Amino acid sequence: MKVLIKKAKIISTGSPHHLKQRDILVIDGVITKIGKIDEAADQIIKGKELYVSTGFMDLRTFSKEPGQEAMETLESLSRAAAKGGYSDLLIMPNTDPVIQSKGVINYLKNSSKITQVNFHAAAAVTLDNKGESFTEMWDLHEAGALAFTDGLKPLWNSDILYKSLQYLYPKKALLMNRPEEPALAMFGQMHEGITSTHMGTKGIPSEAEEIMIMRDLKLLEYADFESERPLLHFSCVSTASGLARIRKAKQKGLPVSCDIAAHQLAFTDEDLGGFDTNLKVSPPFRSKKDIKALQKGLEDGTIDAIVSDHNPLDEEHKNMEFDLAEFGVIGLQTSFAAALTYSGLPVENLIPLFTESPRALLQMSQPVINENEEANLTVIDAAQNFIFTEDMIESKSKNSPFIGKELKGKILATLNKGMHSA
Repeated sequence: MKVLIKKAKIISTGSPHHLKQRDILVIDGVITKIGKIDEAADQIIKGKELYVSTGFMDLRTFSKEPGQEAMETLESLSRAAAKGGYSDLLIMPNTDPVIQSKGVINYLKNSSKITQVNFHAAAAVTLDNKGESFTEMWDLHEAGALAFTDGLKPLWNSDILYKSLQYLYPKKALLMNRPEEPALAMFGQMHEGITSTHMGTKGIPSEAEEIMIMRDLKLLEYADFESERPLLHFSCVSTASGLARIRKAKQKGLPVSCDIAAHQLAFTDEDLGGFDTNLKVSPPFRSKKDIKALQKGLEDGTIDAIVSDHNPLDEEHKNMEFDLAEFGVIGLQTSFAAALTYSGLPVENLIPLFTESPRALLQMSQPVINENEEANLTVIDAAQNFIFTEDMIESKSKNSPFIGKELKGKILATLNKGMHSA
């Protein structure tokens, strides 16, 4: 297939064409020419404000295969990811069986051979994500695990977290933690504040996040590692206080990094007044003050990446009383547009948070936008607004908070492994 991308600004620091507007010709999955191109093609991609980057890499995707294929399969996950501009996904270990064996890692690798999107494993730190006993992390690393985390569950055991840092340090493997003190968050349904009080719903205080971040940073400092790259990564930071702690830690030189979920920029706890379970997420939507802090963290570089936190849930888990519904939203198809719409960042600064920075954190090789290289590309029209509708959803589950919302920045195409999604 012959695809011609016209007048696109290339965002890829490893490319000689970085920040330049060029035409790009892709033939059978290979970039054959970059420059001014006037020739016929099977598909010509144009836009008002066109950008081309390497394919997005997500640091936090929950797959329901293996184990719960009624909510999502790897095939539907790949379709949703490609529609959202992603070529690579880091799969959290909360599958059934848990990603704690070479067999499950190989299952993801083999599945990647027939899908447009590559699946990468984040292996469990503790057996069955229970926080009690270690998995065989070195063996899992050798088998291909790119990071270690308990995914949905925080590493609540301080001794486990500290020893995991020590254990993984020789490999320089990334330890990821979802910062939330479980006892403080227990039975909580949303952010603790005036809105939760008015709704009569138990809240999750910001302190639950901040205290866990304080603990982890103290243990990282106590370990006294010498590393030029992050060793501890905080997933889905949501509070101004938590982010301030991470900023100070970075200024002190601690090997730490963090991400935020794109949807955290779009909603506050006040939006939950109608008890819409599609707005029930973990961490919960916080206050306007917290959103401003996240925007500042993106601007000053405290935040290293933006993630989808894609967690498909079917009607049986979402269409019920608010207190009983599970936490989680789908996000792969809306993450970039939500970030562009609500972050306040220019496109040139936003794209690396989806491409180069996540790969660097995982020590992955960076795709290159240059002639004679395999095409791993995402094409974006940053000027195109669209209303996200349910019939656009490729996931088997429909639990999106953005249905009916207008967003800016449409993904026009994703090219990877000789496959093309538009």
